[in-house]
Amino acid sequence: MRVIVFGATGMVGQGVLRECLLAPDVTDVLVVTRTPTGVEHPKLREVLLADLADLTPIADDLAGHDACFYCLGVSSVGMDEAAYTRVSYDLPMAAARALAPLNPELTFVYVSGEGTDANSRLMWSRVKARTEREIMEMFRNGYAFRPGFIQPTHGVRSKTGWYNTAYTVIAPLVPAIRRIAPRYITTTDEVGRAMLRAARGGYPDRVVSTADMH
Repeated sequence: MRVIVFGATGMVGQGVLRECLLAPDVTDVLVVTRTPTGVEHPKLREVLLADLADLTPIADDLAGHDACFYCLGVSSVGMDEAAYTRVSYDLPMAAARALAPLNPELTFVYVSGEGTDANSRLMWSRVKARTEREIMEMFRNGYAFRPGFIQPTHGVRSKTGWYNTAYTVIAPLVPAIRRIAPRYITTTDEVGRAMLRAARGGYPDRVVSTADMH
């Protein structure tokens, strides 16, 4: 299986990349990124691209893949709708539009979030719902992953400072939370393995919740 990962330097992307490199049936991993991951592995190839809104310069690199795991995202805190839409709609849709004609049977997994709803009062929720819908319309094997709280594992860290701080504070409580409310918490490695399951055989539902990722 040949896989493309967007957002491999973020918290979710780091976990997904690790699981892809560990999976015996994944032969090649192409990371499309603005900054190097710092990871070295025989399976891994990185393509650096300053503008992720235009994938035309790397079109030849994108052909012949089985799955794309789109993990690039940003917190909506302090962002207006236009800026948030550029990251959470324009960029993933640029990737989807570039990949669809090259890989029509591609499994495209878009990382959304718990609470995504087209009718929500929350701006981020509406933006992500639009992205989910259009990706699933574009790809027969398109999925929206909606994780809730994600526990970073195996040394993974978020680029968002407040998330690392929050996790440090609640880390001692995580085992208890997982026992009491397992439907709302997952780990970076579980998310990665769940994406690989989507690529291998699919899920019954195209919107995948935290509970489905366990």
